[in-house]
Amino acid sequence: MSNDGAIAPAAASSATPVPATGHARAWVSAIAWPLASFAVLLLAWQWFVPMAGIPEYILPVPSAFFERLWIDRALIAQHTLVTANEIVLGFLMAAVISIPLGYIIVSVKILEKAIYPVIVFFQLVPKIAIAPLFVVWFGFGLFPKVLLTFLLCFFPTLVASMTGFRALDERVLYLTRSMGASAWQTFRYVRVPAALTYIFSGLKVSAVFAATGAIVGEFVGANAGLGYLLLRGTSFLDMPLIFACLVALSLVGIVFSYLVDGLEVLLMPWQRKG
Repeated sequence: MSNDGAIAPAAASSATPVPATGHARAWVSAIAWPLASFAVLLLAWQWFVPMAGIPEYILPVPSAFFERLWIDRALIAQHTLVTANEIVLGFLMAAVISIPLGYIIVSVKILEKAIYPVIVFFQLVPKIAIAPLFVVWFGFGLFPKVLLTFLLCFFPTLVASMTGFRALDERVLYLTRSMGASAWQTFRYVRVPAALTYIFSGLKVSAVFAATGAIVGEFVGANAGLGYLLLRGTSFLDMPLIFACLVALSLVGIVFSYLVDGLEVLLMPWQRKG
């Protein structure tokens, strides 16, 4: 008995937690390598354009549009905030609606037969083709851009959610019922954790589509946003401004993508790698 008591503390002491420096090193590595790749690409771009004799009104060098990005930083930041607001609102609306709807459709079989084909039918309609209708119906304000972003993000998140909620083995549900778990406990501690991997896969795809939806909506009709600024730069053949807007839009997409990744790490601690 005394030997067992001695072994238990030894085993507990041997299970030392992974140091936080390991996680910090992983995050630094995840950021440093992409930055190094972009730096090499920009240096090659800066060197290749003058060597090839390409005019700057066709393809400016990175130093030119980064300088423009700094000079017009207040103007670009103002329009970037407009586009970022559209991206976040449309993405959150899609997540809030499609994830619960995916669970409901999977749980009620008659809904899967009746509603899901209708959703697929509307998904087949090109969103870019109906974007002008949103401007006619809702004007040039914020709502048509958010709606278009929502439509582009809705279907990938819905399909991923349905796949995740359907992936759980039915025998696990029988086991939880036999152990006296309530429907809410089963949903909270079994169904949701099992589906999160699939849900975040859909959210990551939707995060890419979100920026596309916002920019397309601004192309069709807007008086603010990076899409509006891109059209203005195109009208005057202002290539440094165009590429500066593209850099700003890329930064918004990168930050948004990292936020989704961070939320995944926060909500799925069991998948963290030491």
